[in-house]
Amino acid sequence: MFTGIIEEVGTIKAIQRGSKSEVLTIQGDVVTKGTAVGDSIAVNGVCLTVTTISGNVFTADVMAETMRRTSLCNLTNGSKVNLERAMAADGRFGGHIVSGHIDGTGVILDYTKEDNAVWVTIGAEESILKYIIEKGSITIDGISLTVAYVDDNCFKVSIIPHTAKETTLLTKKTNDVVNLENDVIGKYVEKLLNTQNQKSSSKIDAEFLMKNGFM
Repeated sequence: MFTGIIEEVGTIKAIQRGSKSEVLTIQGDVVTKGTAVGDSIAVNGVCLTVTTISGNVFTADVMAETMRRTSLCNLTNGSKVNLERAMAADGRFGGHIVSGHIDGTGVILDYTKEDNAVWVTIGAEESILKYIIEKGSITIDGISLTVAYVDDNCFKVSIIPHTAKETTLLTKKTNDVVNLENDVIGKYVEKLLNTQNQKSSSKIDAEFLMKNGFM
């Protein structure tokens, strides 16, 4: 589990590409401290398992499914990435519940500066947008952020100077692809409701309520 509070910006040092997968070599001065092989590190919001570690450099395998679902396939040598270690049990929960399992990607449509903050507009598919609510949480490239606006085509977040300084979000350009993870609570609620509806033989609707004196 992660919180979406980025610990540092790391650097891609090497990429070993397979036909549908890749092995990333990543430098991170903070996240490598106390980290062992088998531990989890979120790279641009994607939960990856550390396969080797030497000093401040670690490697991680990226399987084909992750390549299809995320923007990790667009990384190159020297790319900057947001890094976060899995949350310690005694740590502060500064963001929201982040699994590191990406739901899909979005595209940066616009940057608009407003005083000390920057509004970022991100376009996404309906399958992503349906779980996004105003003042709810969204994870963008591993960054826990609050949604300030959402419609049928896009959503917006407002970036404060600290977040701009400590993450890669404002270094990207319009049309760049970002990883998105919806708040997990909405997805579980939807699944539970659908399951209950499928198992229930009764149908409660307006006609039923009227016949039974509730309307």
